[in-house]
Amino acid sequence: MPSTARISKLLVANRGEIACRVIRTAQRLGIETVSVYSDADRNALHVRLASEAFRIGPAPASQSYLRADRLIDVAKRSGAQAIHPGYGFLSENTEFAELCASSGVTFIGPPANAIRDMGIKNTSKEIMERAGVPVIAGYHGNNQEPQFLLEQARKIGFPVMIKAIRGGGGKGMRIARSEAEFRTQLDSARREALKSFGNDDVLLEQCIEQPRHVEVQVFGDQYGNYLYFFERDCSVQRRHQKVIEEAPAPGISPETRVQLGEAACRAAAAVGYVGAGTVEFIMDAKEKFFFMEMNTRLQVEHPVSEMVTGVDLVELQIRVAEGQPLPMRQDQVRLSGHAFEARIYAEDTPAGFLPTAGRVSHLCAPAAEAGAVRVDSGVRSGDDIGVFYDPMIAKLIVWGPDRPAALQRLCAALRDYQICGPPTNRDFLLALAGHPEFAAGRVHTGFIEQHRDRLLASPPPGPRELALAALGLFLLRRQAARQATVGLADFRLNHAHREAVHFRLGDGPGSKDAHLVVEASPDGLLTVHGGGEAEALRVRARLLPPDERGRRRVVIEEAEAAQADSGSRLSGFDLFLEADGSALSLFLGDRQHLLQVAPPKWRSAVSGAAAGSGSGVRAPMPGVIEKVLVSPGQAVKEGEPLVTLIAMKMEYVVKAPQAGSVAKVLFAEGQTVAKNAELVQFEAASS
Repeated sequence: MPSTARISKLLVANRGEIACRVIRTAQRLGIETVSVYSDADRNALHVRLASEAFRIGPAPASQSYLRADRLIDVAKRSGAQAIHPGYGFLSENTEFAELCASSGVTFIGPPANAIRDMGIKNTSKEIMERAGVPVIAGYHGNNQEPQFLLEQARKIGFPVMIKAIRGGGGKGMRIARSEAEFRTQLDSARREALKSFGNDDVLLEQCIEQPRHVEVQVFGDQYGNYLYFFERDCSVQRRHQKVIEEAPAPGISPETRVQLGEAACRAAAAVGYVGAGTVEFIMDAKEKFFFMEMNTRLQVEHPVSEMVTGVDLVELQIRVAEGQPLPMRQDQVRLSGHAFEARIYAEDTPAGFLPTAGRVSHLCAPAAEAGAVRVDSGVRSGDDIGVFYDPMIAKLIVWGPDRPAALQRLCAALRDYQICGPPTNRDFLLALAGHPEFAAGRVHTGFIEQHRDRLLASPPPGPRELALAALGLFLLRRQAARQATVGLADFRLNHAHREAVHFRLGDGPGSKDAHLVVEASPDGLLTVHGGGEAEALRVRARLLPPDERGRRRVVIEEAEAAQADSGSRLSGFDLFLEADGSALSLFLGDRQHLLQVAPPKWRSAVSGAAAGSGSGVRAPMPGVIEKVLVSPGQAVKEGEPLVTLIAMKMEYVVKAPQAGSVAKVLFAEGQTVAKNAELVQFEAASS
């Protein structure tokens, strides 16, 4: 029997951009909203947007956002009739859906049995086979003995995909390319699955080389009606997690598009699905597709489907949860244009996409354009990216009348995006969107690895970039000095003013210093010497006041040697100086160059002496010590694991750089460490 009850107050049981996105739609519908927060999110944007906000615990998700009992308590205390789980956390948790039902709170998602059937991958495969949905060959049984699984892998044939049966978001997923590495990959997948889902059972599947990841947005109501809102291509991934998604999938024939949609609706109907869901398929080069899994929630990438159909999927979720029927027929769902979504992460891309953390000191997003450019984010300037949650900063979504137009708009919006503080993947996204193979739509799940050298290239700033950075820093300093001395600074009667600028390039022992001199003549000509440039840069330039979005721009009004690489004259550039003057970001074309402003030599000497050279093994990223695997005095071999580090859902094993012995372990399990923190003092074996 369908349940019909108008929702007037909604609890959003999530954080970050998805919480903000749900809150905004609810508010547009006149629904009061309730947010929840951990101690780390006390001042977060989603807390500010909601009508009410309740603390639910400390920063770790296991003590806050994953506490179903506390969420139900907040719903009852606030009078919320419904809970929207967003994605991640408890969005696909059967027990939470059942708890909501038994507590008289509407769960905005599918019924618990659908979550259970689709959440356990081996069960879902069996259901799909009975429903006539194509399924890839593999082992989906209950025998989890490692030796038995190895035998099944041999039957399937290497390479094989190992997947956690309760997995999602790339967690608990590994590829074993040979029998020799099968056990290592199996153990790794199980450890990650146990941490992420509380269950380490896996299934095995044939691994299709260079496949496409194509998924279909489906919707069901309480009356047995089903719709599909076309497909999305999510093939471009790193660490099995999506980076750029698009709708519709490029190059798909109209016939395949219909077949995908109908198969997805059969999948949803097979489990009595209600609400928004995504049926994921793997597709080969001949457009033959196989069921992978169903995500029983709203997907991160749902905005691209909204952009090409004009349907607010969150509003539809709420209406269906209220017991309303789907408001349209399949032939009324129209596909219009093309859309992309780029996920902007705090991560060190050249270091292998390692998550980063820190305070966002400057954030300037592209201007929103209705139906054309949209930014979904829960992060503002001054917010901290911590180690407890996913490091996503924002989702940039664009639309165009066709794929080339949408891609052009995506590149323009990425160039317009400025984020300072923790390193981000902005430049990587620009390189990816600008790659000729991506532009041609020739995408597959191994795309990033195939084009790794080009996509991850991160050359240091050259002489031209150094000269422009020195020019910008000089203008910023001159402006600050003038403001401090009421216009008397920089006054030199008939003399040029000279100022030295020093940048430090890179971190650690391999870092280098760049020394430049900026000279300002009485007639306003600025000359930059040094930085490896044979010819000095001579320009007349001025620093503009911050615009309405906080951008600082240097306008070059006249130049003798400020030519862009293409030969066209450079008109200006944007820049941002950290409040303490320690770092300068130069935004030039498709690159954001980060330059450390070198301190005086006396300060470097003091800090260097205090820090010491050290011989320890250091943290490659900020995170939490999950496991210490060694003890003082223990002899280790080269490559032997020392410490397991967890950051933003990612496991990283820190290994011995060479054979030797452990002198001292500096952190205990459960402690938080910063990037480059010394974890283990290590003594190399004598040769």
